[in-house]
Amino acid sequence: MSNEKIRTVFLYKDYFTDFYAKQKQKVKDKIIWTFKLIETIQQVPEDYLKHMEGTEGLYEIRVQLGSDIFRIFCFFDEEKLVVLANGFQKKTRKTPKSEIEKALKIKEEYETEK
Repeated sequence: MSNEKIRTVFLYKDYFTDFYAKQKQKVKDKIIWTFKLIETIQQVPEDYLKHMEGTEGLYEIRVQLGSDIFRIFCFFDEEKLVVLANGFQKKTRKTPKSEIEKALKIKEEYETEK
């Protein structure tokens, strides 16, 4: 894996940091590994980054550690920036609507402030 960055993972306010701080070290390591992958790989596999159907430009970063599944919402800013919104641990098959709505609000907030 080359270290040449194609994208930059960017943290917006404390939305992601609050979630990250609560995770176990192994989960943190896997999250960081996934970010590096997203930053350096041209075509990111859907296993790691997937567009949220029915949303305007909302993506989820997918992190799995054992049977634990985590999702971190993000969106692009001019192709390059991946702006991290909220993260959560996925316990059901469907992503909770409240989490999607929260992420869309963060995206809106970001775009308004820009």
